Amino acid sequence: MKKSLIIIAAIAAISGANAQSIYYQDKGNVDMARHTLRKDVLRKEFVLPKVNGYTVYKSDLHSHTMFSDGHVTPEYRVREAWIDGLDILAVTEHAEYRPMERSMMDYLKGYLPEGTAPINNVVSDKPADNRGILTNLNLSNYKATKAAESYGITIIPGIEVTRTPETIGHYNALFIEDANTIYDADPATAIRNARAQGALIMHNHPGWRRTSLEMTEFEKTVYAEELIDGVEIMNGSEFYPNVVKRAKENKLFMAANTDIHSTTAMDYNNQGEQRNMTLILAKNASLDTIKEALKKRRTIAYSYGTIAGDEELIKDFIMACIEFEVFNTDKNGRKSIRMINNTSMNFVLNFGGNPVQLRSFTSRNTSVGKGKKLTFTVENAWVPTESQHPEFEIKF
Repeated sequence: MKKSLIIIAAIAAISGANAQSIYYQDKGNVDMARHTLRKDVLRKEFVLPKVNGYTVYKSDLHSHTMFSDGHVTPEYRVREAWIDGLDILAVTEHAEYRPMERSMMDYLKGYLPEGTAPINNVVSDKPADNRGILTNLNLSNYKATKAAESYGITIIPGIEVTRTPETIGHYNALFIEDANTIYDADPATAIRNARAQGALIMHNHPGWRRTSLEMTEFEKTVYAEELIDGVEIMNGSEFYPNVVKRAKENKLFMAANTDIHSTTAMDYNNQGEQRNMTLILAKNASLDTIKEALKKRRTIAYSYGTIAGDEELIKDFIMACIEFEVFNTDKNGRKSIRMINNTSMNFVLNFGGNPVQLRSFTSRNTSVGKGKKLTFTVENAWVPTESQHPEFEIKF
């Protein structure tokens, strides 16, 4: 039996991190076996370069938990974000739409006075009654912030102003101080209440449940008041290319977020996809520094392998991701060039109508004639220009 134990231990020692080891314990005449599995939780790193001296932080600025209409706890949402490789997470419960409260009240009915009316008395198309909102809307942010201490993730406290999407829309208030004092029957006043706390306002999924991206009268009003600081170019699987131009015209930061309600394992990872991310270029991940980066619009939206942002920033980002190396010059002066992608990003480079993929952590070769420039566009990058894709001319 001792020899068996030694052999098993040796196999376990030389096996990979995901290997399974079996420990045998002799109890009388019966050999008892149990599986011993490693319980380490591994973080999936998404490797990106520094750009113009800034660290590129991975963030999700739109998420929900069981305290509104999500399916998981704030603590789970934080751990999930860490596993997915995020650095920053905003928990943004719906202020006006919290259907999970009915289930919570049913569960706690033995503790509540007989005939207690539902707390969930506010829905997106109806104002609160004279009781206002009785729920502690700060609880989710508090729980997420406490949980994040164990993972080194920055939590941006937020709330979502949730009104009829066809006519008013949804708006995330980020960097709020007190979620309980933001609600007002008038959505514009609610947004102003958040702004009075120093919050940044992001226009969420502007095309959701819309037949057109033409701005509504309400949107025109809050945009004209300069109450909007950012806009979601991408939300979940939705992408609004025409909003890229709107963001530039209105000087808004561009965001790509999951708006996650279930789990990212279900919606992204099990399908082989990286979750949506708003890439934020900042000196560090403190709240003040991240807020400053959003104000200065140093963001890139990432969703399903597509990126969008201001042209100059997108170009700087791509040139930081891809290394161009001349490894041979022939007798006619033609240069052979290796393009090395040292990041987790994938790129589709189009050389005059010939698109090629430069996948993460791979390289491929091309060439350019004597005195010529290497010209190409990046097809999976969107910028607010006439061509929509960034164009490059590199001289060697």
